[in-house]
Amino acid sequence: QVQLVESGGGLVQPGGSLRLSCAASGSIASMIGMGWYRQGPGKQRELVASMGSLGATNYADSVKGRFTISRDNAKNTVYLQLNSPKPEDTGVYYCKAVSLSGTTWGQGTQVTVSS
Repeated sequence: QVQLVESGGGLVQPGGSLRLSCAASGSIASMIGMGWYRQGPGKQRELVASMGSLGATNYADSVKGRFTISRDNAKNTVYLQLNSPKPEDTGVYYCKAVSLSGTTWGQGTQVTVSS
């Protein structure tokens, strides 16, 4: 079993920056990949970025060139760097971990992009 602890959400101005963190613990050896999803007001939850166990990354078209997913293996932490966020990036961001035993979700952290 994998447990996730998210942090870093908050209010950010358009054109600013923000970094979200997701620290994993538990059965880390069985993890296949991790990722970030978000759900904006009145929208379905969507994939923002993901990273496989070998480091391959995938991004939603809407965030390519602006957001970056990275990880620190020593800290068992995955990050999402939000550069030049837009109001439409507002939503609850969820960390996700996929392991051999199943999928684990964080509780989410609110990101609000507003001037």
